[in-house]
Formats: sequence, structure tokens, C-alpha cells
Amino acid sequence: MLSGCSGEPEPDAYGTFEAVEVVVSSQASGQVREFTPEEGMQLALGTVAAVIDTAQLALERQQVMAQRNASSSRGAEVTEQLGVLEVERDIAQRAYERTRRLHAARAATSQQLDQAEREYRTLTARIQAVRAQRESVGMDVTANDARVDQIAERIAKSIVVNPQAGIVLTTYTRAGEVVQTGQPLYRIADLRTLVLRAYITGAQLTAVRLGQPAQVRVDQGRDELLTLPGTVTWIASEAEFTPTPIQTREERADLVYAVKVLVANPDGVLKIGMPGDVIFVREPQPAAPQS
Repeated sequence: MLSGCSGEPEPDAYGTFEAVEVVVSSQASGQVREFTPEEGMQLALGTVAAVIDTAQLALERQQVMAQRNASSSRGAEVTEQLGVLEVERDIAQRAYERTRRLHAARAATSQQLDQAEREYRTLTARIQAVRAQRESVGMDVTANDARVDQIAERIAKSIVVNPQAGIVLTTYTRAGEVVQTGQPLYRIADLRTLVLRAYITGAQLTAVRLGQPAQVRVDQGRDELLTLPGTVTWIASEAEFTPTPIQTREERADLVYAVKVLVANPDGVLKIGMPGDVIFVREPQPAAPQS
């Protein structure tokens, strides 16, 4: 009736405004040492929003680093031991080959040959065992390095960095509380741009396309309407039943299609949940050819 009395065109669809909200969660477990967000606060991108206590992680990292250093020292000892055994093996190999030649010339007994061969093969087996031990120690060092990196990453994640500039809508914790990994900390949205989610009927669907300009109107009170430009950014691919609080131009329609119209909100006039209506801007039809 307002539209009719004021001369405004009848809206094509009605809906409510919503924002693209981000729920920021903790990526570490522990006590919240610092917590910056407050409801209604403007947070810039990259701001440190919260700090989770990392004392336990720091102690765990020290323990793993000590184990890593111990494994590294043991690896150095094994390497030195391997060098000594390789020297002894080379000497035993020469003695074995010399004894073989003497035995072939009947200048050495079979017992001497067996003894030389035993010493040579024993040292060869010990070298193989020490090499396997050195490889095992190296794997321990690598595993400890990986654990140190993992703990360092967990410590880094204990600092919660705000992922999106916007207004803090809700906070779920405060400094001093203990949080778990994955627990929501706060909810934020960029209110410089809002989305009007409206519903159209199947008969209107062919007249709406992605990227189509639109005029979005909101009530300013005293029978005044504020008109803002918008752009259609999304059209539902499937129909749904008419939402209870939404009325379309054809109230008898059982199935409707949801559309999203992006609207700039630089002055903060639009609010989440505010009702609005939309008029889709039709492109001019080409003139019919004259006969």
C-alpha cells in the first residue's frame, strides 16, 4: 500500500539482510591468557585476538629437544665406533688374505686360516650391526626433529590471529577460561557489505540472472524508503517451500527460489536481520524490426 500511495514500483521480492560471518575457533588447548575481542568492536585483519597459554608446550619442546640431542650424541659415538671397526676389518682382511696364501703354500695351518677368517667375518658382521644401529639413531633424530616442529606449530597456533576485518558479533569466552582445540572463541562479520536473501517464484526465475543489477529498498521510518544499488550474486538451483516469515508477490506459490543480492553498506545503515525488498533492473528489450 505504501508503494502504491507513494508512487514507488511494487517490489519483486522481499527478504532480510545477512552477513558473511566467520566463527573463529581455538587451534590449541589451554588457558586463555589474553582475549581482545568485545562485542561491537571493530577488529582489523591480522590483529592478535587471543593468546593461549603455552607453558606446557614449551616444557614438552624442551624435553623432546633433549631427547634429540641425546640421540644425536649417540649417533656421533656410533659413527666413531664404526670407523674403528672398519679399520680393524681392513687389517683382519689383509691378515686373512695373507694366511690364505700361506696356507696354499703349506706355510700356515688350517687352524690359523680358520682363526683369520673368523676374525675377518666377525668384524664384518659387527660393522653391519653398527651401521644398522647408526641408521636407527638417525631415524630417532629425524623423528625428534619432526616432534619439535609439531610442537612449534602448536605453539604458533596458540596465538589466534583475526582472519577477517569486521565487527565482532558475539564472544564465547574470556581471559582466564580454559578452552579446547576447536572451541569457538568469537564470531565476526564484515558489515561493509551485506547480502539480502530474498525469494522469488518460478515465474520470476527466467527474468533474474547472475550479475543483474537491482534496487534494494529499506524502510527509514515516517513512510520514507532508502534505495540502494545491489547486484545478484547467487540464485538457488533448487526450489524450496516458502519460508514462514517471507511473503512473495504471489502468495499462493508453494515453491520459491532463494536469491542473494549483494549490497554495499559503507555508512552502516543496514543491519543484520533488517527486512528489505528488491526490484530487479530489467534490461531494455530490443525494438522490433519495422516492416
